[in-house]
Amino acid sequence: MRRVIRMIGAASALALAAPSPAWAKDDSALDSLARSVSQTESVRAVKTLQRSYAQYAQFGLWEQIGALFAADGSFVFDGQITPAQTARGPHAIAAFLRSRYGGGREGADAAGLSTMAIENPVVNLSADGTSAKARWDVLVFHGHDGQARIEGGVFENEYVLDGGVWKIEVAHYYPQYDGAYETGWTNWGGGALPIVPFHFDVDGAGTPIPAATGSAPATGASLASLQARIDELTDEDRIRSLQSAYGFYQDRKMWDDVVDLFPEGGVVEIGGQGVWKGKAGVRRWLETMGGPGLSHGQLNDQVQLDTTVTVAPGGSEAWARGIELGMLGDADREKGWWQVTAFANRYVKEHGVWKLRELRRFPVMKTDIFQGWGKSRIVDPVPVGGSAPDVPAPAAGGTLMPAFIAPNPVTGARIAPEGDARLAAATALTGPIAAVAPRPAAIGEAKRRLARAAAWDGIENVSAAYGYFLDDSMPRGFGGVIATKGFKMSPFSGFYITRDRVLSARVSGEVPATRPGISYHWLVQPVVQISDDGRSAKGRFRLFQPRTGKDVGKAGAFYGASFWGGMYHDRYVLEDGVWRIWELTLDEPYITPVAWGDGLWAKARDPDPSLPRRSFTGGNFPPDVPLTALGKREEGFAGGTGTPLQWPSIMPMWFGYTNPVSGRVPTLYQPGCVPCAVRPELDLEANGYQEPPDAPAANTAP
Repeated sequence: MRRVIRMIGAASALALAAPSPAWAKDDSALDSLARSVSQTESVRAVKTLQRSYAQYAQFGLWEQIGALFAADGSFVFDGQITPAQTARGPHAIAAFLRSRYGGGREGADAAGLSTMAIENPVVNLSADGTSAKARWDVLVFHGHDGQARIEGGVFENEYVLDGGVWKIEVAHYYPQYDGAYETGWTNWGGGALPIVPFHFDVDGAGTPIPAATGSAPATGASLASLQARIDELTDEDRIRSLQSAYGFYQDRKMWDDVVDLFPEGGVVEIGGQGVWKGKAGVRRWLETMGGPGLSHGQLNDQVQLDTTVTVAPGGSEAWARGIELGMLGDADREKGWWQVTAFANRYVKEHGVWKLRELRRFPVMKTDIFQGWGKSRIVDPVPVGGSAPDVPAPAAGGTLMPAFIAPNPVTGARIAPEGDARLAAATALTGPIAAVAPRPAAIGEAKRRLARAAAWDGIENVSAAYGYFLDDSMPRGFGGVIATKGFKMSPFSGFYITRDRVLSARVSGEVPATRPGISYHWLVQPVVQISDDGRSAKGRFRLFQPRTGKDVGKAGAFYGASFWGGMYHDRYVLEDGVWRIWELTLDEPYITPVAWGDGLWAKARDPDPSLPRRSFTGGNFPPDVPLTALGKREEGFAGGTGTPLQWPSIMPMWFGYTNPVSGRVPTLYQPGCVPCAVRPELDLEANGYQEPPDAPAANTAP
């Protein structure tokens, strides 16, 4: 059964009045643990609220979005570049969003689009646990009645614990770019962009939960019930990493690794096409997209966004729902497509290992990159012959909306489709999964597990904060989130060792109040492995990089309407109670687009080999470890070794982990920190931290 998740405040007792067992006598320790569990759950509840908002928008459920707000809540549109527009109360907020993004309609519009990506969170809980603030990046693909537009900006939001339930109190949206699909977007207002005020600083970025003060209130929760809630949090993290890993394997058509994620009885459902059964069926479905691996000019990026997770009681079954943005193409054929998909997947824990049991994907929109969704809608044909599904899809009309995996987190109401949407994936494709009773844990073990769960939020926070500081050219910010002895790669040049060296190389004068454009740094789709003691971690994040400028921009322009991409391979440490980045390594750019009007990635061409290679020496501040010192690891990358590759050539793709289910080792595998090959003293273990386990161990309970 799918479970309603309701959060309570740090100062409130849970409705779990089971007496503590005889082996849990320290009431103050139990009270403290209960407070910490509630605080971590509160951070997760805030994220679930905002990601539910994005999922509801995809199907035009504006009243459901309004219901996420407090009764006196408000939505503020701009107020920085143009006069603020404010809607107050759930119904007024729903009406504003319906008018701006829904074409005035409630529910899905089969011929329109209202997809929002709201990601890259920096969440900070208040000291008393009854309010929170969060910053989010926003990208909107919308349009109705033959129109198509792209809009983006930043949310700085406030949340409140109201009657034991987390709600949005203020959503302040700062638009930063907007434009018609046909022409491309420009800066909001047409001029330079001011900096959106930050609710956090470099220390707050790595402290989503402030240090507790005073004695914790008495709890009625038992240690066993707290352990179950902690295990749910850590299982949620494993599901997120597994879903993200699936997306990364899809990007590179690593079909063996995708199949490895499934158990023997796994299935794939594609809305409007059918169901493929078993590992052999999964492989047949994958090969409808071609053989394994990418060839010159192929782009197959499957960006996983706004994922919410529900773990069943007993911890043997889980669901994840989210949005997938497909950036697809073949530059050699001058073809390109956008694709938006909703997914609702089911997972099973087998012998302590989480696996993807049901992959269920429902296309919302696919369009030709040269035309956009206002003019072009593509429905892929059902595969035939040896690639045909084992079970055909039933006849369907309208837009298929996969069932939501949890009720509305504020009202508790089940979510029904509206408009042209039809409900899908309302029942499981495979049989029931038995719950397994957990083994009792001592309070010290429960605290260790909770530290690992809280680490996830610290890591997501500091990674996103790094991107926001970089967006706004704030070197004291993006340098300040580096650990004291940490190190950061400067693109195409090399590594600077220690925070002081990073700051010395990048800080120069004051940050300007406005910018002519922004190159955004969304760090999304995390695959995270956390150390046993919860004090260190490593993570892979996708760099999803929209850009904007005062004009649409021409090929080669730094600012302008375009999308770029890269991959972060980072490490993190808990330093004096604050999460900071130990290692920051960036492989980029995997997409080098041409101008918007020329088709972005679909008409890219290999650079002229007769042109001189650019040299990245670091100028007056040469790096401590140049990329040229790292041999094969930097081969093919600009500033590295060998001949640099550029899209539409296929650049090397490195992984810092093996397959989370099978342990399959990727072709390009970097298990340790990147510069450690020449500077072994940079290793985590040489500095008093644990090296996190590899993905298979990280994907295993507890």
